[in-house]
Amino acid sequence: MVEIMDKKIKVAVIGLDTSHSTAFPGLMVDPETNPDFKIDSLQPTRCLRFDTPFQSPEGLDKRQAYLEKIGVEVGTDFDWAVEGCDAIMLEINDPAFHLEYFEKCAALGKPIYLDKPVAGNVADTKKIYELAKKYNVRFFSASSLRFDIDFEETLEKGMPVKSAVIWGPVGVAAAGSSIVWYGVHTFEMLERIMGIGAESVTVVNDEKGHICTVAYPDGRRGVVELTRKAYRYGALLRDDENPAVMVNVTGRVPFYARLIKHIDSFFRGDDSAGVPLDESMEIMKMLEAADISSTTGKTVYLKDL
Repeated sequence: MVEIMDKKIKVAVIGLDTSHSTAFPGLMVDPETNPDFKIDSLQPTRCLRFDTPFQSPEGLDKRQAYLEKIGVEVGTDFDWAVEGCDAIMLEINDPAFHLEYFEKCAALGKPIYLDKPVAGNVADTKKIYELAKKYNVRFFSASSLRFDIDFEETLEKGMPVKSAVIWGPVGVAAAGSSIVWYGVHTFEMLERIMGIGAESVTVVNDEKGHICTVAYPDGRRGVVELTRKAYRYGALLRDDENPAVMVNVTGRVPFYARLIKHIDSFFRGDDSAGVPLDESMEIMKMLEAADISSTTGKTVYLKDL
């Protein structure tokens, strides 16, 4: 347990270039939020605004106006933004900025939610882990898709999975790797199904996107289909003996409403509410391996990253 276990937690939001910068505070304090999904045990305080390639100044202005409407101050000074907070949500769409701002935040010793992906590459991820150890700071990173209710209800049935196909969209990143930036959702779903232990990733590109085959040393196989302009998620799970099980992600419970409950519990000291760091590292290695393989056409082994 930590000191903030039983009180309303004051949360600083770092970054404004993602819709998450407004979605999460909205779930906390927007009076128009559906009461079934509202989580008023968190209190957004201030938001740090800065430019990245992922949002125009006009887009940032609109988000700032919304936050100010619901009582969240927005400014450009880091020290001001984190003053008096109990916890931090790093909400930066451009993963190239994650290491820089994680270092600033880690030095404060507050628990951190680092929005997905952990970083833009494995090298930066390793540096982030080193900083977390140096400052003894608790943090986790996650895509909301790993907590989707349709997905979790299927996994709770406990079916042993020998192979899985997961599908989802791949957006076009304003900078950096599109696979790393947007493929994180589907690769997190794969990791949640299969657990850690992936050996290699091989990618075939086609007109629709990327087909990523993940090999495991025990003979299991995962296939991640990343498709342009196909904004639906799902999975097909098989164990070679029983009927296959399909998951259609419907969003019948909003993704962010599911994730923010885990964030709240993590901020209150419950490490089980987050994602173990070894799992997040494997997800980053699969993403980077997929990105390299999509460019070179070669199989990439995670041990080499």
